[in-house]
Amino acid sequence: MIDLPHFALSVRQPWATALALGWKPVENRSWRKGNPGLHFRGPFAIHASSGMTRDEYEDAAAWFKHCGFTCPPAAELHRGGIVGIATIIDIVTEMDSPWFFGPKGLVVADARSVEFIPVGGRLGFFDWRELLPFAKGDGPVPPAKWMLPQDAKPSRPRPAGSQGSLL
Repeated sequence: MIDLPHFALSVRQPWATALALGWKPVENRSWRKGNPGLHFRGPFAIHASSGMTRDEYEDAAAWFKHCGFTCPPAAELHRGGIVGIATIIDIVTEMDSPWFFGPKGLVVADARSVEFIPVGGRLGFFDWRELLPFAKGDGPVPPAKWMLPQDAKPSRPRPAGSQGSLL
């Protein structure tokens, strides 16, 4: 943890993992002119936000497949903490990459995953060490029910007569 950058940027999963694994060379932002984040260059920690909806996951997984990558299962994606590091080398408004959606793109290099560090997040760049220890527990945010494999979900028998009728 000592050698990790002090500043972090929150990214929703599974995009945070794609950045940390080096698949995604650009982080898209809708920041307006004057946002201090548009002046940042250098190393930063990739913070995986706590939230991730099924639609977000499925849309991203389809995009990853289109780009030649297999998205990890939703339940395996750490949320609510630091998952990687990278270096911002440029900020662009155009880029010849399927990962660039704009309007602004933080071009990243030297990305790598790191051992998960649970910590809360913030908007924009933030000093994640100021938020330690993580107040919500000492691990990643647990997976939502929809993220679990079908066979891992507990099955509950429905009461007799609750299934309805076709007649």
